[in-house]
Amino acid sequence: MTDARRAQLGRRAQLLAGASVAYNLVEAAVAVGAGAAASSAALVGFGLDSLVEVGSGLVILWQFRHPMPESREQRALRLIALSFFALAAYVTVDSLRALTGAGEANRTGLGIAIAAASLVVMPVLSRAQRRTGRELGSGSVVADSKQTLLCTYLSGVLLAGLLANAVLGWSWADPVAALVIAAVAVREGIEAWQGETCGCAPTGAGACPGAPEGSAERCVEDGCGESRESAGEPGQSRPVERPGNARRGV
Repeated sequence: MTDARRAQLGRRAQLLAGASVAYNLVEAAVAVGAGAAASSAALVGFGLDSLVEVGSGLVILWQFRHPMPESREQRALRLIALSFFALAAYVTVDSLRALTGAGEANRTGLGIAIAAASLVVMPVLSRAQRRTGRELGSGSVVADSKQTLLCTYLSGVLLAGLLANAVLGWSWADPVAALVIAAVAVREGIEAWQGETCGCAPTGAGACPGAPEGSAERCVEDGCGESRESAGEPGQSRPVERPGNARRGV
């Protein structure tokens, strides 16, 4: 990868992080306001989750403001991991409160609207972040994309819960599904903390700082380090040769 391409991807990562921060600030304000008006613990929790997303985006902006973003990769992954844990903790507490009858919500059209909007916006943003992070070889950008994807799942859970509560009176549906999302957030946080989100490095370089041994193979299988050797492009990452392949002529 050329220096110019790397710089271009770095700028794109910052633009995507900035877009995520801006959207989530609006989302947080609307969700918390609508949740407070409707006495909806789930909607308020969704808004506070948006603030966690803001923190994750700010970590990416902080990392790529440095002349050598790779030097901040490990710290960025740790900070994003902490934000995953914070998200999981709040969603768990909020869900348990709702299940015990402390968070039943009134009908709220504004809450349904913001959840539906996030279902449209967040998958597009997450996909762009993930592609940028994979090409750049940045585990922190990929981790940020996973957190954005979790926000998509939470949006779907929130929307289903609000609609079920409004139409069928099923106030328990949202918190039960949200507990599943919390478990996924814990898993993603552990992976980010261990540096397993994307162990492949930028093309032509070594492994990402802090990436565990053997993570390059997992990255190739995950699509992060797709081999372009067959296309005749020098300097691109290539799949890790599995033991015994050379002897068998594979």
